Amino acid sequence: MALEEPGEDLALPGLHIAEVVAGQAARDRRQRVGVLGTRYLMDGLLYTRVFAAHGIAAEVPGAEDRRVIHEIIFDELVNGVFKDSSRQEYVRVIERLAARGCDAVALVCTEIPLLVTPDVSPLPALDSTRLLARAAFDVAVGGQAMPTWRGGPVGG
Repeated sequence: MALEEPGEDLALPGLHIAEVVAGQAARDRRQRVGVLGTRYLMDGLLYTRVFAAHGIAAEVPGAEDRRVIHEIIFDELVNGVFKDSSRQEYVRVIERLAARGCDAVALVCTEIPLLVTPDVSPLPALDSTRLLARAAFDVAVGGQAMPTWRGGPVGG
């Protein structure tokens, strides 16, 4: 989110993680995607704005569910603690997002996919870490053009 602040462009091009996730959601023809991450990401406009630019609505859980998601991330997941009760909380939150019309869920925190695997998620999951790694690999091997976000292509 710091890179979203106004200022000088970066010296090198870079992949924008929200653009990568939104791009995959668009290719999957998703229309309404739930966003799970830290409080800062769920309360911020980053994913909402980028998804909207792709014609996709971004939904976040209600205030109490956002608190639970955030606390589990910082009290457990970042410390390598993966409880079945916490997995059930995430599944409950994803089910609520599905009931609100979401057709996928974006897991936009590195640790969440370690707890919420595709076989337990009530909705198809967009794993931001894996999607970004795949996009970076595709750029590195020439399968995708060098990004132009914030700085443009490297020139000499």
